[in-house]
Amino acid sequence: MIQKRLAADILKCSTKRIRVKATSEEVKNAIRKADVRNLISQGKIVAKPVVGSSRVRARKAALQRKKGRQRGHGTRRGTAKARIGKKLSWMNSVRLQRTALQELRIAKKLTSQVYRSLYLKIRGGFFRSKRHLITYIEEMQK
Repeated sequence: MIQKRLAADILKCSTKRIRVKATSEEVKNAIRKADVRNLISQGKIVAKPVVGSSRVRARKAALQRKKGRQRGHGTRRGTAKARIGKKLSWMNSVRLQRTALQELRIAKKLTSQVYRSLYLKIRGGFFRSKRHLITYIEEMQK
């Protein structure tokens, strides 16, 4: 049908997306682009909307992951180091230890000299975790 091809040209889409709502006589008489444009403006020829992939399921799954679901062994692809980089895990560990150290200093449980030496030990990677840091301080104070 030439009218469909002309409409596809005008609407810049495929002929598969063109829908004709007018009577066959009206469409048969439209043999020029101007005639087809007129039918388009009247709404008698329309282009179907582009259908994309639905993201409903993806959004739902993302929401569940945000809550901590769907993160078990069966879902994981890649090692722990690939999932959370070395640097990021290091930063998290150091920040946690430094925060704990500051809280102890604010609570007046550490002198400035002890604080400084522990701070440097944290920087050097001496402590494995916050718990290791706290047990080390308890051992020192005995």
